[in-house]
Amino acid sequence: MASPRKSGRQPLADRMYEVLLGQFTDGRWSAGEPVNIGALSRELDVSQTPLREALARLEHTGLVRREALKGYRVAPLLTEFELVKLMDARLVLEPALAYEAARRTTPEFLAEVLESVDDLARAATSPATAAFSAYWTIDERFHLLIAAQADNPFLEKAYRSLGGQVQRFRFFAKLGSARGAPGLAAEEHRAVYDALVAGEADEAAARMREHIENAKQRVLEDRRSVEATEVPSGR
Repeated sequence: MASPRKSGRQPLADRMYEVLLGQFTDGRWSAGEPVNIGALSRELDVSQTPLREALARLEHTGLVRREALKGYRVAPLLTEFELVKLMDARLVLEPALAYEAARRTTPEFLAEVLESVDDLARAATSPATAAFSAYWTIDERFHLLIAAQADNPFLEKAYRSLGGQVQRFRFFAKLGSARGAPGLAAEEHRAVYDALVAGEADEAAARMREHIENAKQRVLEDRRSVEATEVPSGR
């Protein structure tokens, strides 16, 4: 008896999810921008159904929002309060992940982390407009490698659940991406890597905590700098 044919709809929805997520990483979408599903359907040559399924998944990450009678819209920039609380959550999770990863390093894991560190350093020296997508893709790879190596599925799931909110954080980070932040982050990644190589769990946790704290401060300073230069309408 022939086995039933599997529907290709779900894999297509998965692929559209990755395509749309890649567009966010590439900086194609702006915070608050409406998502025209019809235009996307024509552009990507797919029906609207897998796109709607992909957008529903993105909504769960917090990266897009669905408005009644209006459709989907890219989530707005994080407020300063949200930004602080997001980074505080990362400060709880990521040092713990780095600590556990440092206790279970393998040559293969360290090689992958070193590759991401070197790639990030190269991206940091590229023109800001060209480097933005590559920089954040590599940054995400570095953090996910460490989360996976910690070998704690509950901690890793907690970190991955922040994925869409971290993407919203990156909308903010783009504001200051040309003012030295990529180079500083690359140095901080290397400090975490050095601690991993040494097998120093406490040091790896400390260097990760320092990295997240610094990233938080850089983005807050960039946000306040931009707000200070904005001229109120009617003045």
